[in-house]
Amino acid sequence: MSKGLLKSGAIVSAMTLVSRVLGLVRDVVVANLMGAGASADVFFFANKIPNFLRRLFAEGAFSQAFVPVLTEYHSKGDMDETRQLIAKVSGTLGVIVTIVTVCGILGSGVVTAIFGTGWFLDWLNGGPSAEKFEMASLMLKITFPYLWFITFVALSGSILNTLGKFAVSSFTPVFLNVMIIFAATMIAPRLANPEIGLAIGVFLGGLVQFFFQLPFLIKEGVLVKPKWGWRDPGVVRIRTLMIPALFGVSVSQINLLLDTFIASFLQTGSISWLYYSDRLLEFPLGLFGIAIATVILPALSRKHVDAHSQGFAATMDWGIRMVLLLGLPAMLGLIVLAKPMLMVLFMRGEFGIHEVLQSSYSLVAYASGLLNFMLIKVLAPGYYSRQDTKTPVRYGIIAMTTNMVFNVIFAWHYGYVGLAMATALSALINMGLLYRGLHKAQVYQLTRQTVAYIVRVALAGVAMVGAISYLLKPIDAWLAMSLTQRVIELVTMIGVGALAYLITALVLGIRLKHLKASM
Repeated sequence: MSKGLLKSGAIVSAMTLVSRVLGLVRDVVVANLMGAGASADVFFFANKIPNFLRRLFAEGAFSQAFVPVLTEYHSKGDMDETRQLIAKVSGTLGVIVTIVTVCGILGSGVVTAIFGTGWFLDWLNGGPSAEKFEMASLMLKITFPYLWFITFVALSGSILNTLGKFAVSSFTPVFLNVMIIFAATMIAPRLANPEIGLAIGVFLGGLVQFFFQLPFLIKEGVLVKPKWGWRDPGVVRIRTLMIPALFGVSVSQINLLLDTFIASFLQTGSISWLYYSDRLLEFPLGLFGIAIATVILPALSRKHVDAHSQGFAATMDWGIRMVLLLGLPAMLGLIVLAKPMLMVLFMRGEFGIHEVLQSSYSLVAYASGLLNFMLIKVLAPGYYSRQDTKTPVRYGIIAMTTNMVFNVIFAWHYGYVGLAMATALSALINMGLLYRGLHKAQVYQLTRQTVAYIVRVALAGVAMVGAISYLLKPIDAWLAMSLTQRVIELVTMIGVGALAYLITALVLGIRLKHLKASM
């Protein structure tokens, strides 16, 4: 089983890597076009709302509820029954998401007023951010249909993942990045408001992703005619699992949306600085955390269906060890190299040293929670694969409440950086509660071998930080470098840090067998 998971994880990570690299290219192009000013704030806001709903309904709660039920149907070997479930789910989901999308388009002003209250109040009072409110309302009308397309993309991806076809769904996001890059270079420069061109790119990206997956569904024989099935037993089970999962699996997304709400009251640029920080955070989170979670959910669901408790715990252990091995150096690297990374990736055009420094502060705060974000991606499937969505809801409410409290406290003193700090702390609380729940239910607990493994990985991380810190030059030296020199310097530090991490891990006895032994 370990070989199968490693292979699946490698495929997902490879496809995700392509998507994330293009995502960074996209952000570089956008940063060069708009920097971190008012136009950028508006675009990131208009893009964040449908993306929030996508992660909440499509990729988050829905997939966590749908995959275990679909796995159970598929395990019975009756493809006709499986196709019927897919038809009923797609039909029911289609009606709901169509209604939500139409409401979002028609009520874009209301949505903007709710989540961009600071801009709305300025609009009412003729303040400096009044134009932001008007432009954000217009752009939401263009970006909201993305929710419709991406919901069916997520449905198709869940089906293909359950059938063991991980590469397709992992590669699909590439097309969103390609279309935004196309819009930023070919459409936006020709418009008076370039952010409108980027919104068009988001719409086109959703459209292309939707059509890309259809041939693969046909090949697998699972492209069926949608049917209304609100009272179908399978749909009822998915609904029952999904309602609490709407909150439980998407706490981090709700927290990020709260950040946007509060940031609309803060200085211009706050939303953009948080966005660029979050984008760098999403790179390792998607490459490792989400990739591991993608392959682990179907595996855990099968173990639960087969009543294989030892195999279930072993799969959980594999996921946690992989996250620690890959996530810890990623977290430490983002913290230590925050400024150099931002300078290399974004400092050009409208994105200057001021934007680099401001974004670096929130990046360090966000990055401190990266390991917890990744562990949540592994621990949460431990509940959803057992069709337990209520327990994570309780933990989600606690984490959500603490995040709101931390937001108010930290934003008052530290502005937008305080919002990132609050998000990272709430992730720590959520992760701790998820692990504690699995431990109390005797589903999973850390073994002595895994604890020893954690200590070794941590020591390897210390060695990596020491090596990078030794080579890291002051910010003034970086400002004097050309782009080529900065790239060489950054790549050298990352390479030396990775080498120090690898050598220390090997010296301390970490071997590939440690990832297989628990399987």
